[in-house]
Amino acid sequence: MKYRCTVCNYVYDEEKEGTRFAELPGDWVCPVCGAPKSAFVTEDVGAVSGIKTTVADKLVEQLSAAGVTRIYGIPGESNLPLVEAIRISKDVDFILTRHEETAAFMASAHAKITGHIGVCLSIAGPGTTNLITGLVDATSDGAPVLALTGQVPQPYLGSEYLQEIDEIELFAPFSVFNETIASPGQTIRLTTLAIKYAYARRGTAHLSLPTDVLDMALEDSIWKPGMHVFSPKTNPLEEDIQKAVEAINNSIHPIVFAGWGTREGGDDVIALAEKIQAPILTTSRAKGEIHEDHPLAMGVLGSIGTPYAAQAAREGDLFIVLGSGFRQRNLVPDIPIIQVDINAARVGRSFPVDAGLVGDAILTVRELVKRVTPKVRDPEYFEKIEGIKRDYLEMILDESKDMSTPINPGFVVQSVKLHAKKDAYICVDVGDHTYWFYKKYQCTGEKTLMSSNMASMGFGFPASLAAQLEYPGRQVICITGDGGFAMVMADLTTAVWNDLPVKVIVFNDGKLKNIKKEQNMHGYPEYGTQFINPDFAAFAISCGGEGYRVEKPEELDEALENAFNSNKPAVVDVLVDPDRMAPIIVRPP
Repeated sequence: MKYRCTVCNYVYDEEKEGTRFAELPGDWVCPVCGAPKSAFVTEDVGAVSGIKTTVADKLVEQLSAAGVTRIYGIPGESNLPLVEAIRISKDVDFILTRHEETAAFMASAHAKITGHIGVCLSIAGPGTTNLITGLVDATSDGAPVLALTGQVPQPYLGSEYLQEIDEIELFAPFSVFNETIASPGQTIRLTTLAIKYAYARRGTAHLSLPTDVLDMALEDSIWKPGMHVFSPKTNPLEEDIQKAVEAINNSIHPIVFAGWGTREGGDDVIALAEKIQAPILTTSRAKGEIHEDHPLAMGVLGSIGTPYAAQAAREGDLFIVLGSGFRQRNLVPDIPIIQVDINAARVGRSFPVDAGLVGDAILTVRELVKRVTPKVRDPEYFEKIEGIKRDYLEMILDESKDMSTPINPGFVVQSVKLHAKKDAYICVDVGDHTYWFYKKYQCTGEKTLMSSNMASMGFGFPASLAAQLEYPGRQVICITGDGGFAMVMADLTTAVWNDLPVKVIVFNDGKLKNIKKEQNMHGYPEYGTQFINPDFAAFAISCGGEGYRVEKPEELDEALENAFNSNKPAVVDVLVDPDRMAPIIVRPP
């Protein structure tokens, strides 16, 4: 027999050593790393037991049965059995990233884009801690994600072994499911439960995976997801629907406010708005779900929104919140509120509502459309709002013609619009450029993605990688600042390696301009916001992609055309005005 150390992989060969492993003294340790006898397993587990698959194999097989096709992450000693299981799988691909934060952001973005679970993996210790920002983003935005973290072998848990960390304690504050697979018999059940909880509670599920357990033999049958994992989408209670219908029928100027819960249901929202003649506002996350050239579309409501959305909110007498936790009561006058959300805890969370409906937003909208009474358009009411919208759109048009230097960020936004395809997927990072994009870009078919509740810098570029993997034939654009892109730009090589022709537009102003804005708002002088940037375009070329540096507005059109027509990842590094900041929209008292 041969026995292998699960810590260092040293093999004890009974024939060569002349002594049976079982006859070695109890205090015998591995001659290479000092591991105790308990850390050893039979080298050919399958031959001895007749079992040819391991815990890692079955875990990957169960994930595949649940529809998982990609796992993002970085391999290392504590997760090598899992990485090997992915390698031999015919249905699951491994996407290597340069940093675990990128892997977690990609898993989060995948879940937000598709509604299906995103999966990332890491080694123990620093790999695990590097995942946290992306996983917190997923939970805070209600995205189903599964994190698989390698762990040191069980004999060393609690001993301060190399890279050991209490993963369960670490993940407890933000995970919706958090368990260790400590024995082979737990594998199928805990993997399925992790998936169930990620969907049902809409957040990050976590499995801690000791290396020695991953390598143990297991031949359990896979659970069929159709018999164990069920959709949490339901209709609200009948009495709550009827209460909402009565409130809508009694209103004169209702407002529809569409959130992330209405994604892929834009036509249903429009049907409701047209029937009750209501302006449609959206959250920033839902930008693009409603074509913003629709007569009832008023754009995003909030600090990164449009002035005509804010005006519409002020003119209404009923606010209908669809698929959003909506915390900012100060954006709406003192009028009745209807709120629909799939999470009961988010309904009426920050303020009282007159009708609270717990259920899927799209299913609820379809019920409301059937039951509400049609309303007649009030020309005077809409003329006031549309007048502000017309003036604002004229200002955007003027901005698109601004050839001043340094380059106006608004000019960049309109130039991107000129070259973007109608079905483009636009991933937006966090910074001053976020305000410019959400205020000035009119989505007429394009979809958008962002880190909403966490507002995490660095999300935009990894999200664009995930989007391009999901939609290989679709135009994917990343709108980012120099601060956010510099945090994750090493993964441009990931785009090159995987043939992902993402287009990265860097708003390069040499500073954290949004922080400067916040310092100004609070009466502080600008401090600690400036930095030296590399040549992002040259960096892109050095990675095997394409790069274009734009210093004058007349150079931008050609750079965008070349980048967008390329089949390679491309970075357009635009030097924008460091002193021109997008204003924040607030509701006057």
